[in-house]
Amino acid sequence: MKLRAMLMAGAMSIGALGFSGGASAADVKEVQMLHWWTSGGEAAALSVIKQALAKQGYGWKDVPVAGGGGGAAMTTLKAMVAAGNPPTASQILGYYALDYANAGKLADITPLATKEGWAKVIPTALQKFTTVDGKWGAVPVNIHSVNWIWVNKALMEKIGGTEPKTFDEFIALLDKAKKAGIIPLALGGQPWQEATMFDSIVASTGGIDFYKKAFIDLDENALKSATMKKAFDNLAKLRAYVDPNYAGRDWNLATAMVIKGDALLQVMGDWAKGEFVNAHQQAGKDYLCYRFPGTDGSVLYNTDMFAFFQVSADRKAAQTALAETTMSPQVQIDFNVIKGSAPARMDVSDAKFDVCGKKAIADIKAANAKGTFVGSMAQNYAQPPAIATAYYDVVTKFLHGEIKTSDEAVKQLVASINSAK
Repeated sequence: MKLRAMLMAGAMSIGALGFSGGASAADVKEVQMLHWWTSGGEAAALSVIKQALAKQGYGWKDVPVAGGGGGAAMTTLKAMVAAGNPPTASQILGYYALDYANAGKLADITPLATKEGWAKVIPTALQKFTTVDGKWGAVPVNIHSVNWIWVNKALMEKIGGTEPKTFDEFIALLDKAKKAGIIPLALGGQPWQEATMFDSIVASTGGIDFYKKAFIDLDENALKSATMKKAFDNLAKLRAYVDPNYAGRDWNLATAMVIKGDALLQVMGDWAKGEFVNAHQQAGKDYLCYRFPGTDGSVLYNTDMFAFFQVSADRKAAQTALAETTMSPQVQIDFNVIKGSAPARMDVSDAKFDVCGKKAIADIKAANAKGTFVGSMAQNYAQPPAIATAYYDVVTKFLHGEIKTSDEAVKQLVASINSAK
C-alpha cells in the first residue's frame, strides 16, 4: 500500500498518537518511534533495539501503524511533520527519506556517522538514501531482498519436489503441488505484494541487465519490449496456483499458510523469514529458502531505514542513542537474525545466522561486488513512490483481470510510468 492507498487511508490524528506539541524534561530519556512492524516476527526484532536502549536508561514510546507496505505509516508521519511534531525517528523507505532530507526536515547526524565510520561499512547503493549533500539524516537497519521463495519442506518432500532453477521448473513444481491437492502458491492479493512478486518475475524472465534497463533506467524500449510482455505472460500463469480467498490477504497470513502446511510456498521478501523464526521453525529442517528461479546471483534489495527528524535540544540525546545503537555490530546481528534480513553493515560476522541468513549475507556481498545488487521497483528502491505506484496499479489490474492481455499491460505500464515521471 503506497501513495494512492496512503491518501485513501487518511492520517491518524496527532492527538490519538499521544504526542504533545512541546518537549519536556521527561522526553530526554524516551525514544518515540513510528513504524509499521506489527507482525509477530517484526515486533520481536524491534524488541532487540528497545531492550538495548533500555539498558542505557531510555524508555520507548511505540507508534505502530499497521500496513505491510508502510503507506499508512507514511501518511501518519506526513501529518506529524506538518504539525511540527515529528517523532524521534521513523521507519522509512529510501525515496521518502530523500524527500524529507531535501525539504530540510531531517536532523544532521553526520558527526556520529563520521565517528563510527559508517560510510566504510554500508553498501554505497544504500548511502544514496541515507545522505544528501554529504549529510547523514538516516541509517539503514537491515538489507532485505525480494527475490526469494519460501517452501514448506515436508510438503516439498511429500510431492517429490526439488529446487526449481528456471521459471518452467517453477511452474512444474506448482503443478505437482496442485495435483497433490495442495495450494501451490500462498499469495496476499494486495498491490504491493503482487508487484513485489512481479519484480522477481521480470528479473527471471529478462535477466538482471534487462531489469536494470526497464526499472532503473526506465528505458522505454525495455518497458514495451517482447521480454516485458513475456514477463506479464509469466505472471498470468501464476493465477492458476493461488487459492480463491487470496484477495486482500496480509503478507504474514500468506506466510502462515506455508508455516502450517496449508500451502507449498510463498514468493516474498526475506521479512517472511522472521515469521518462520517467530514460529520456532528451523531453516533447512522445517522450511527451505531459494532465490526466485532464474535470479540466483542477483539481489533485488530494499532496506528498512530509520530517518531522524529535527527535534528540540532535549530530545537529541535520545536520537543519537537510537542511531548509535541501531548501527552497533551486535544489534545489527541480533536484530537481523530475528527479522530475517541481512545486516546493513558489511563487516559483521554471519556466525549466528542460519543457512538462509548466511546465504543472504553471501549473496549481498557477491552481488554488491559484481553490480547485481539492484533496487526493488516494488519496494521504492528503483524509482520514487509516484512511479512505483503507477507500477503497482498496472500489475494488480492485470493480475485481477481488469487489464485483459499482456499487450495491453505493457502499453499501460509505459503510459502510467511516463505520466508519473
